[in-house]
Amino acid sequence: MVVFALIVGLLLVAVAVMVILRAVAVPTARPEVIDQIGSYGFSGTGTIAADEEREAQRPLADVASTFGGVAAKWFGQLREGEIRKRLVAAGWYSTAPRAFAGYQLMTAIGLSFVWVWLGGLAGINKVVYVLGIFMAALFGWYLPSIILERRIKDRYNTIEKALPELIDLLVVTVEAGIGFVGSMRLAAQQLDGPLAQELRLSLQEQSMGLSSTEALEGMMRRVDTPGVRQFVRGITQGETLGVSIGQILRNLADEMRKRRKAKAEELAQKAPVKMLFPLIFLIFPAMFVVLLLPAIIAISDTLGSQ
Repeated sequence: MVVFALIVGLLLVAVAVMVILRAVAVPTARPEVIDQIGSYGFSGTGTIAADEEREAQRPLADVASTFGGVAAKWFGQLREGEIRKRLVAAGWYSTAPRAFAGYQLMTAIGLSFVWVWLGGLAGINKVVYVLGIFMAALFGWYLPSIILERRIKDRYNTIEKALPELIDLLVVTVEAGIGFVGSMRLAAQQLDGPLAQELRLSLQEQSMGLSSTEALEGMMRRVDTPGVRQFVRGITQGETLGVSIGQILRNLADEMRKRRKAKAEELAQKAPVKMLFPLIFLIFPAMFVVLLLPAIIAISDTLGSQ
């Protein structure tokens, strides 16, 4: 029975971790986002590679969705709208909220089985053993959420760093006489990473019938960062009031440079505080051992000889 529980637990943990890592490892190449727009209710035709990848992921997604249905029955409503918003913010467009809840349940059950096996082998106290089962299940349930939040934070930081470069490209192309939509298309071809992916998704939404303002507002909902909010609001207000887009973009570029400088100064001011703990607990003890230990040994030998 213990061996069976261990095998089941390890399988569930392996499947959940494999799917999460596969979702985190976003390819560096520029993916087609037509299939991503389908998750928003639009129709489109994806590439053959995208279809093959979805076919490969479908068995795991079906298993996770089954576990997600079980989790919905156990815990009631899963707040799928909130989970969907977090998944979109992380760039995991193809992951359904119920499948994500299934990954959480699979990880929780798997870690619980692993703890049952390890606790049985170690022969620990029964109270600690039972408490550890609940703690392992709790940690397994929140582990995918922790990975998701980390992914969102890293993606937001990457977009914020790339935003000034985008605005500079837009300023150059708009002042050269290209329209704003055409400038966005050129910028999406020149840039890489999450920001370029969001730009291409906004352009595809425009080609599906949305206005540029609606597409930019959708981008702001997906990427809720201060820089993106300032960029989208500036463009939408400029189009509403009839202000020159070139002047708005130039002002936004100046603001982005000031924001980047302030962020760099903030990080520089935090550096001494972050260095304090490694200095006190790691570097200083090693220096004291190297510098004082020979003197202490010499003094001990001198006192001992007398």
